[in-house]
Parts: sequence; C-alpha cells; structure tokens
Amino acid sequence: MVDEIGYRLREIRHARRKSLEVVAGLAGISPSYLSRLESGKRALDRRSLIVALANALDVAPTEITAVALAAPGDAEEERALGPIRVALQAAAYGELMGEVRSVDELRNRVALVLDGQQNCEFAVVGATLPALINDLYSTLAAGVGDQEVLRLLILTQVQGTQAWLGDMGASPDLAWQASLLAKQASDRLDEPLYRAVSAFGTAFGLIGAGGFDFAARVLADADPGTAESGDMQASGMLALAGSLVSTAQGTDGDAGLAYAADLARRTGEGNALWFGFGPANVGVWRMSVALEAGRPADAVRIAESLDPTALRSPTRQSAYWRDYGRALAHIPSRRVDAVMMLRTAERISPARIHRHPFARATIGELLAHARDDAIGREIRAMAYRAGIRG
Repeated sequence: MVDEIGYRLREIRHARRKSLEVVAGLAGISPSYLSRLESGKRALDRRSLIVALANALDVAPTEITAVALAAPGDAEEERALGPIRVALQAAAYGELMGEVRSVDELRNRVALVLDGQQNCEFAVVGATLPALINDLYSTLAAGVGDQEVLRLLILTQVQGTQAWLGDMGASPDLAWQASLLAKQASDRLDEPLYRAVSAFGTAFGLIGAGGFDFAARVLADADPGTAESGDMQASGMLALAGSLVSTAQGTDGDAGLAYAADLARRTGEGNALWFGFGPANVGVWRMSVALEAGRPADAVRIAESLDPTALRSPTRQSAYWRDYGRALAHIPSRRVDAVMMLRTAERISPARIHRHPFARATIGELLAHARDDAIGREIRAMAYRAGIRG
C-alpha cells in the first residue's frame, strides 16, 4: 500500500537515478527508514525532513508534498477556486472588477467571511471571497476609507483567502499570491499591528516552501508590541510561528513557546484579528512543534493535558484532534486511538483531514498497518473518503 507522498518521493528518486542509500545518506536518515517512507509505512510529516529529502533530490519541497486538489471534495468548494484565482490575478494586475461599497458594508462582509473560515464553512467562504476581493480593491481605488479598507484587505487575504486555499489543498503558489497582496497593502498602510498579520501570512507561505531562514527574518522584522490585548495576541502568534520555524531549522523553539504562553496568560482566550490566540491554542501549537521536532510522545502528553472544548473555533478544534491523531500514529500500541482521533477531526472538518498533506501521510501509514477488524474498516473508509490509494 503506497500513499501519494511516498509514491511521489520514490518516483522522483527513480527519475533522479539515485539509490536509497545515496538519498538517505544525503538526508541524514537510514535507507530502511527512507524505504518505509516511500512505501507509506511511515508518515512523511515533518517539514525539516521534507526539506532534507528535497535537497537530496534537488527539487523544491512542494514537489514532494503538493496534493493540489488531489482529494475528492465538495463540488461547491472546488467551484470557487477559479473565481478566486481570477480575483487575485485582477488585484495583482490592477484590474478593477468589483463595485465601490461603503466601509461599513465591507467590514460586515469581511467579518462574515472570516467567521465562516473559522467555522469550517468552506463552501460559503469560497463562494463569497471573489466578489469581496473585487469590491475591496474597487473601493480602495475610489479612495473610500483608504486606511480601513487596507486593514480589511490584509485580514481578508491572510485570514480568509490564504487560509481557505490552504484548507482546500490548492496550489501553494496561489496562496503565496494572496500573501504578497497582503504585504503590498501592509506596506501601504504601515501600521505595526497589520504588518504583523501580513508577516504571519508571509511566513506561513515560506514555511510551506521550506524557506525557514527567510521566514525567520520576516517574523523577526514584525513587532506589534504588547501595549493592547490585540497587540499581545498578534505578538503571541508571531512567537508561535517563530517557534515552529526554529524547530524546523533544527534549533530550540522553546523560547518562542514560553513567550507566547506568557502572553496568553495575560490575554486569556481571545480572537483579535481572527487569530484565535489564547492558552488553549498555545497548547495546540506546542503539539505541532513537538511533532516537528520528532517527539510524538511529548505531543501526546501535551494533547492529554489540554481541554479541546476551550478552543474557540472548529478550525482549531480540528487541528487539535488531527495532531493528536498524528502523534498517536507514531506509537504502535496507540494506532487504534490514532484512528479515532483522526475520525473526530474529520467529523469537524473533512477538508482539513482529506486535503492536509501531513494528515494524509498519517492516514497512509495507518492504512499500511490496518487489520481486518473494525478499526481497519474505519481507516480504510477514511482513506477512501480522502482519495488515498490502498
């Protein structure tokens, strides 16, 4: 049984005419471990390892991990991808395709879209985004409420467009275009708080491409301060992103986690700028960092110390159950639990399981070890829904 990431990895290695021994040596792993990755018996779910393998094979990391709309999904969700692409291209080109609207109307529409994104209402968000993007740029060009429209543009492109494209498994380059448009608006606005939002989006685009050093510089250059609760929440999110980058670089990310945790104790559970920052979300990020560091047992311990009901949005709840399942899958005696945690995440948001490359890799690993029992039937059904070959 071969999952798509493992299959692609093996396909690229064969195309490069490199042996298991050579690629494994260059990536710093054993040939047997590389063989298990290629066969789907181990999940390729660490950014640092993906980058190491990409370097060994002389390809971009996205050549290995990209699953752009490979998984079957809701037709309404996929239908929105073309109009969103056109809206982004029009914005980049300076072509005005929308209507001039009042700032109040735009503010309400942005809030509805970003609330919908947090609630995993992806079909609604996808259907709404193109017209919203077009109207925001047309209103900005007309000189109506310039500063506020720029703020709304930054939020829409990062927390709306970029996040939606990521959840849909769309091309990373398309999400990168959204982050670049957010940066242009941020440079024009020149407000520290919104520079932080833009930096967060830019860094995530770079993390996906393996640009860890560049991402670290982007995050370091953004400093919204801690004067207000919203500033603290943005600073906390930058610190969390920085801890993930540091870990992917092979250095200690604990300082960023500790700083974010301290800020979260001061802010409590919040949702400024739709970041969902707070103590519970810091815990979910600690799980992600532990997984990136190759410490699944630590991620399990963190998960079991958290109360997922404290997470304020379905997106973060699904991330909790997804990473809990990913961590458990690394522990052979807990694979049954891993399937159930992934199933819980899938019930909250199918797209965030079916289209997430690390979740798909984990499903592939569990599928390779599935037995002919109830849990085996569960993981095979999940793999089928995700479009993973078995």
